[in-house]
Amino acid sequence: MATDAAREASSKNDELINADLIRKWLASGLGWLLFFPTIGVFVSTKFTYPEFLGDTAWLTFGRLRPIHVNGAIWGAFSTLFIGLCHYIVPRLTGVRLWRERWSYGLLWVWNVNLAVAVVLLALGENRGWEAGELPLINVVVILVGLVQLTVQFLMTIGNRRQPELYVSLWYLIAAFVWTDVNLVLLLLGPHHIPGINNAAWHGLYIHYVVGLWITPAGYVLIYYFLPASVKNPIYSHKLSLIGFWSLAFFYPFVGIHHYLYSPIADWAETIAIVSSMMLIVPVWTVLQNFFGTMIGRWRELGRNLPAKFLIVGSIMYLIGCFQGSISALRTVQQPTHFTDFVIAHSHLTVFGTFVMWVMGGTLYVWPRIAGDEPFWSFRVGNSGFWLTTLGISAMGLVLVVQGLQQGFMLMAGAEWVHSVNAMRPYWWVRTFTGIAMDIGISLLVYTLMKTSLR
Repeated sequence: MATDAAREASSKNDELINADLIRKWLASGLGWLLFFPTIGVFVSTKFTYPEFLGDTAWLTFGRLRPIHVNGAIWGAFSTLFIGLCHYIVPRLTGVRLWRERWSYGLLWVWNVNLAVAVVLLALGENRGWEAGELPLINVVVILVGLVQLTVQFLMTIGNRRQPELYVSLWYLIAAFVWTDVNLVLLLLGPHHIPGINNAAWHGLYIHYVVGLWITPAGYVLIYYFLPASVKNPIYSHKLSLIGFWSLAFFYPFVGIHHYLYSPIADWAETIAIVSSMMLIVPVWTVLQNFFGTMIGRWRELGRNLPAKFLIVGSIMYLIGCFQGSISALRTVQQPTHFTDFVIAHSHLTVFGTFVMWVMGGTLYVWPRIAGDEPFWSFRVGNSGFWLTTLGISAMGLVLVVQGLQQGFMLMAGAEWVHSVNAMRPYWWVRTFTGIAMDIGISLLVYTLMKTSLR
């Protein structure tokens, strides 16, 4: 069976991975994970202190927020994910990565491109789409890099020793192929499509980034690292395939739910709403798989740092996706659309789920590529886990409550400035939760660095 093949590959294919290459990718990703969320704290502080950092153009909200958002997606999450793919693919295929040396060159190009993107965004270069503000040259470099990785991984999978594909490889193939196509949408979209069609195109793009890149990438990680970390086979391979095909079928139609009550045709908006509600199918199937995999292993969770990140991320996924689906309903979106209720959803999913999952994978892999060293300090790492978990949980709760309050205030006829003043205490709390998350990530990175040095 495919699960048996995955377990055998996990235990026998150490000689096929390039520990030095993986370590460099992961170290780069950890560096970006320290940098871009910290920018988010600065952005959050500006809500309560608009004069914070002065009025210098490149430190204004409009410059810093695109750096934070795009950096979290392409810098923090994607760099770590790519590094972990270099660990997963050889193990599940039984062969070394095709054209392995290419990944060394790409690592430098990828990091330089991210640094250039930060500078250009700070200088005001912006293509105008949320989560798609990156200048054209940076989008081209990301697309070329992902196409290269797509070719490398597909060739490696094509050369595999066994005909069966474990579910992580299904999602990996989909994530890279779908995103190669989606980045073409980003190349064409902002300046080449006029009017309301541009808004509809953007709705598709932004949810393709979340649903056809970050989501399947996250599934790659947890489907591999949860069974590996708890030493239990995946609960159901059939459920994993139901999750895969339902994600592929429903997610492409979701994006227009960002533009309800707009001039976009009602039938297109309704399809987006129905598709958003149907996402319960992939969500529940994958969660059933994850929690089923934990049967008989719950008592061991306390000392298993990678598994704790993966399971907490799964809980956040349940909460965040439920919130996202009901947000697509017209009656819910009416009071919440222009509030921090939406920001709660994005943080609970992107950070609370997928960054937690990528950290779980990193915590599993790092000691193994450092000579099977145990964690330098479980206590410090566990403190980082709790700071991160409590921080994102409190942030999600605060943003939901304040979003609902502000939305209903505006619907009741309150002046906009009065609704903003009512939000100030919540924004204070949000900033402190962001600081807690940053400190937690810093403790985890410090633990990994000390583990490697030892």
